[in-house]
Amino acid sequence: MRQRNFLAVLGIILFISLGLISVGNSRALYDLNENPGIMSPRPNVDLPNKQFVVHNIGKLAMTITNFGTFGTGYVSGTCDGEICPSAEYPINSDIEYLFTASFWIGAVVGRDTLVSIGADGWAQQVTELLPDPGDAGAIQFRSNIPSRSDYSPDAVSEQDYICVFTDTNVDQAGVDGNDNRPHIPLNVSITQSTYAWSYDYAEDFVLFDYKIANMGIFPISDLYIAVYVDADVWHAANQQNGHTDDICGFRRTVDMAPGFGFDLDTVNIAYIADNDGDPVRSGGQLVWDFRSPVAATGTRVIRTPNEDLKYGFNWWVSNGDPALDFGPRMAGTDDDPFYIFGPHLGTPNGDRVKYHVMSHEEFDYDQLYSAVSKPDEGFLPPPQPSLAINIADGFDTRYLLSFGPFDVASGDTLPVTLAYLAGDSLHSEPADFGLHFDAYNPEVFSNTLDFSDFGKNARWADWVFDNPGYDTDGDLDSGRYNWSCQGTDSTLYFPEDETPDDSLLPRCTKIYYKGDGVPDFRGAAPPPPPVITAIPEHGKITLRWNGEMSQNSIDVFSGKKDFEGFRVYYSLSDRVSDFVLLTSFDVDDYKRFEYNEILQVWEQTSVPFTRDSLETLYGRGFEPLDYFDESNRFEDPTTNQFMYFAPQDWNQSDLSNPDLIHRIYPNSSRDDQSDTTDEGWLRYYEYEYVIDNLQPSVPYYFSVTAFDYGSLKVDLGALESSPLVNAVQDFALTSAEEVEKEGMDVIVYPNPYRIDGGYAASGYENRDRTKSAERTRVINFANLPKLCKIRIYSIDGDLIKQFDHYYPDGGPGSQHETWDVISRNTQAVVTGIYLWHVESDMGDQIGKLVIMK
Repeated sequence: MRQRNFLAVLGIILFISLGLISVGNSRALYDLNENPGIMSPRPNVDLPNKQFVVHNIGKLAMTITNFGTFGTGYVSGTCDGEICPSAEYPINSDIEYLFTASFWIGAVVGRDTLVSIGADGWAQQVTELLPDPGDAGAIQFRSNIPSRSDYSPDAVSEQDYICVFTDTNVDQAGVDGNDNRPHIPLNVSITQSTYAWSYDYAEDFVLFDYKIANMGIFPISDLYIAVYVDADVWHAANQQNGHTDDICGFRRTVDMAPGFGFDLDTVNIAYIADNDGDPVRSGGQLVWDFRSPVAATGTRVIRTPNEDLKYGFNWWVSNGDPALDFGPRMAGTDDDPFYIFGPHLGTPNGDRVKYHVMSHEEFDYDQLYSAVSKPDEGFLPPPQPSLAINIADGFDTRYLLSFGPFDVASGDTLPVTLAYLAGDSLHSEPADFGLHFDAYNPEVFSNTLDFSDFGKNARWADWVFDNPGYDTDGDLDSGRYNWSCQGTDSTLYFPEDETPDDSLLPRCTKIYYKGDGVPDFRGAAPPPPPVITAIPEHGKITLRWNGEMSQNSIDVFSGKKDFEGFRVYYSLSDRVSDFVLLTSFDVDDYKRFEYNEILQVWEQTSVPFTRDSLETLYGRGFEPLDYFDESNRFEDPTTNQFMYFAPQDWNQSDLSNPDLIHRIYPNSSRDDQSDTTDEGWLRYYEYEYVIDNLQPSVPYYFSVTAFDYGSLKVDLGALESSPLVNAVQDFALTSAEEVEKEGMDVIVYPNPYRIDGGYAASGYENRDRTKSAERTRVINFANLPKLCKIRIYSIDGDLIKQFDHYYPDGGPGSQHETWDVISRNTQAVVTGIYLWHVESDMGDQIGKLVIMK
């Protein structure tokens, strides 16, 4: 019921006088277009200006800090009311692959061995890489997406995070308990730039670019750099024990993609994964489900200024009991004596031991081999059998990937680039570990691990950093390549320094597999997606967008407009795999395949042709689909060239059908620069799509992607923006603006709320199934104005919960709010009759709510 004079209603004014602090809304979708991702510093750390941000544009969601660490192991905070991802893969899956990671840098300065670290995993009070106070140390944001508020023409990726930290803040670093002395700096300043993309080929990694400057007056010699990774792997529903069964190792090579002329690609990745992928039993069989971490994550060195470096890979398990603290160690030789670690054989405590591990060119055997003695390779014996087997089949493991040495003169800067990447489907079959793992013969199980996706993503990380076949600096060097030549019966390959003979050369092309050594930090990109406006009605959502920016974007490699179309998706969750295609629009164009007489193959040699352009070439009324394969080919009357045609996409180009994507202003002209929207966009590019028959009580995600026709220059098919980049969430309910205009009554549902209502099973609650049922219950308030205060009272007048609904600008979700059935004292409420009260400028509304447990 509605009551304009609240003072007269049931005496509830007595309860308002309690004056409780309101709780802000935490349900809103994280806005990728507007919110660059900055979160508050960890509240229980007193160091100045510590911040963290989340890369959430791609498939790998990762937290970055401005104090030499990444991952959430040493930070705390929330992203839209939920714990921020550390290294979640795929994004929104609740599967984590990282506790924390840290940048280490060390050198011998005079007679001192000095190492500066962001963290070391066991002495958490040691933080030696710190930002400057104020703006100088704050994380900076940039994006190359024009619609984002942090857009910058200088941006490298869709999400650039840039910060500077140094090792010179001695007072804040504290005392090194291992060496029993205050922190002694190397006097370095480190500029960290991290880059992330949503593109299909670049969504599985984040690039870390470091510029390490020697701020001291003396040169730094024999400097080594390392990345320390403690990569706990688990699903949120299994975090109690998820970190105790991880395996790690080092992968030197992976299978090379076909068509490059060699079988193996050297990638040098340190990786960590769950031991078996956590299969579950269903119908008497082991299967993968949404909780199964079947992927792997790892670190690859992408760039150093010196190719002739020493590399090291070391792993260990840390334990306060020295007998249980273990890591593989070389026994040592006369030329390279074993370094005294002290009682802890695994954990490198103190600067001297850390530097020894960093500078020691040692590659530990993979963790799976912990119970196998390897004296022939120079390793000390394994630990006692029970511990060795326990470690081999999975443990709480961490690794260190290190490289050097470097000499950095005073005032000079050392550039280094790394990739942190993920690869899916490392585990092939759910039963593999149980069937094949044997601590004394681990090779059988090891051979079941599939590194193909991991290797592909590692290759693309390298290619995005330095584009093969692209002459960046104009010195006529486009990178490393092999000759690919079409022989009589097969393809022949020759290295670049063996030019094929003159008879074969016309049938040869250069296949580039490495860049020119000059960083690019870019790749072929889809058109930028449009900004979506969702207009809700009861049972219906209308999506509107302007396509001017998408349709006129220029491809970075071809220099041409390569827009092909839009696709509309919806989903019941924010997982990219759950988005369902509703409809699409694409240009009416065709790929033209020409017969190459020399190579004797059919090939596409140009960008697609529109129907109009084909009619210009071959006459009015020309129908490309009459010539659709090699047997039904067309002969160009001018050149006598044989060719055939295929649609580039579906060629769904009708923009007049109101049931499909359609123009809002069909009579507008793109040549009339004065015919614009209030935002300044040409009305010619205004589009709309109506989605009806929606359940008003269900929150839906909607996205409009933009895609192109591909890039022949870099041998990529059509590229499409990720649905997550511009996704909006809304209910098919009357908009807040309409609620205010019509003075509509608030609706509360389900009412009564029944404990046995089956809301979770029906998909209304706990969709990710990561929390207890008691913490995922949802009572909905609909038909809300943009600004109001909601209070829940017991029948006796006690205030149970109070929260603000705050959407001053309207938009998605502004007409809706939820209550988790938890009291202001964080207790689950009991069965009973409750009173709800909504206070706003529209007046006061109250009603009854029944909860039945």
